[in-house]
Amino acid sequence: MESTQDPAYAQRLETLQGKSWKRILDVQAPYRWNLRRLDLGMTLDVGCGLGRNLMNLENGVGVDHNSRSVSIARTRGLIAFNTEEWADCEFARASSFDSILLSHVLEHMESVLADEIIESYLPYLKPAGKLVLICPQEKGFPTDPTHIRWVDENALRETGARHGFNEIKNYSFPFPRKAGKLFTYNEFVYVGVRSK
Repeated sequence: MESTQDPAYAQRLETLQGKSWKRILDVQAPYRWNLRRLDLGMTLDVGCGLGRNLMNLENGVGVDHNSRSVSIARTRGLIAFNTEEWADCEFARASSFDSILLSHVLEHMESVLADEIIESYLPYLKPAGKLVLICPQEKGFPTDPTHIRWVDENALRETGARHGFNEIKNYSFPFPRKAGKLFTYNEFVYVGVRSK
């Protein structure tokens, strides 16, 4: 199994995102709309990958442990850093982000590591900032061999609570929950606001 840190993983994502039918149909339109309606403000996209969500955000900075992914995001005109660069970059300032986004990240790791990663980026979030967590549903989960942990709406709620967030929203997107067993791109979406 490849690692999400492997350059081959970035190449795989680039191949999948580059499919012509995805460009023709603008498959990102509903996801772009969904992120923008959450009113996230300046967003730190943790695990930004190639920058798919950065392109959909109105104002964001990405960080990822895959240097090849970060390079691809930069060629797309996005602001992204690998984890080694992050601490020394001009954006790594305490309480400077309105929101932190982890989209399709938590399912790649055990909950202890996920908690450590979230905790490490919380100092960059404003006191009343938002945490957004997005994970695939049943049909999407087996599409990536690096997915090791099933994370549903309850697990997202519990993750937010462990880090001091009160749930604002927890929903299925773009279709109702039942579609998650049939539609590869249905997602769990959690939004919480910092309570401490």
